[in-house]
Amino acid sequence: MDNVSSAPLILITGGSRGVGAATARLAAAKGYDVAISYVANEPAALAVVADVQAQGRGALAVRADSADPGQVDELFKAIDRAFGRIDVLVNNAGVLSTQSRLEDLGFERMQRIFAVNSIGPILCAQQAVKRMAYRHNGPGGVVINISSASARLGSPHEYVDYAASKGALETFTIGFAKEVAREGIRVNCIRPGHIYTDMHASGGEPGRVDRVKDSIPMGRGGQPEEVARAILWLASAEASFVTGTFLDVTGGK
Repeated sequence: MDNVSSAPLILITGGSRGVGAATARLAAAKGYDVAISYVANEPAALAVVADVQAQGRGALAVRADSADPGQVDELFKAIDRAFGRIDVLVNNAGVLSTQSRLEDLGFERMQRIFAVNSIGPILCAQQAVKRMAYRHNGPGGVVINISSASARLGSPHEYVDYAASKGALETFTIGFAKEVAREGIRVNCIRPGHIYTDMHASGGEPGRVDRVKDSIPMGRGGQPEEVARAILWLASAEASFVTGTFLDVTGGK
């Protein structure tokens, strides 16, 4: 790890798989040093670190549950020690539970989904703003929240709690973007649609994308790399006048 690197640092929560891992690898190719957080799968996280380092960039993987304020605090302190900067935060960590109708949703499930998908990004943004904002003598930065097309569609019969948690994340995006717009921080949100990732297995249907792909105007599911490219465009100076905005990466659905 290069502690005197002048490269920008991107933190991707939930960076060990799926869209997060694809974003980490593409960010390294674009010249970023990369930090990722993960909860369970250390081998997968270390594989992402190895891929980033193979591209000549600094990399760090930290086990941290983004729903736990103490672990979020330690995550950012680890980045401070390793890199001394943070330029982009990608709030990608999210959880999904088994497909279910509303009547059968358990209370603990609801609490966990909102803790990770809604409160977690707010906790991470709190830490980021203290390091990025002009009012805290920071250099500015970018926050990108990863929502879901379900926030628009509602996910009836499957994940209304997940959809609602992403709706909360979207409202947070709007308010936070306005709050820090003059502090050098741009805040945007991406809504992936049906993407080929492991997340669908968490919902009990690994083949879900193939089942629903005919309902997508483009007639196919998306790849994690397609979402990663949208994330890194929003992170870049090419999006310098874009804040408080939602970008759907859904194949038209």
